Amino acid sequence: MNVTTHKADWANGVLLRAVAMPGEHERVAAGPALLARRFGIDRHHDALPVDSASDLWLAPRPTRFDRCEPDGVVQTTRIGINQAQELPWRWYLRSSRSVSKRARGDRTPARADAFHLAEFAAGF
Repeated sequence: MNVTTHKADWANGVLLRAVAMPGEHERVAAGPALLARRFGIDRHHDALPVDSASDLWLAPRPTRFDRCEPDGVVQTTRIGINQAQELPWRWYLRSSRSVSKRARGDRTPARADAFHLAEFAAGF
């Protein structure tokens, strides 16, 4: 799912690839297509503003994410594209089991060591 973060027809945006959902299987929204399906997002949402008036919005980041350890965020190259594959414009939480595709050599954490959304819910 792509979200433009500046203005239309300007190359500023973000591709949301996966989301951890409290109380649901860790892979229910692991990948852009599963994420869109889980939230009922389809082509009818193209060009809609991301705000509560359009029923399509993004929650603020929990403040506890501000305290993530620097080595807890993985920066890696882009995937699933033909151009600029070498650019390190992809990030994910190392402790998340909901990551759709991990960097080479980065193993999925054991459930006991994984990110648990409930621990961060107090930041909302």
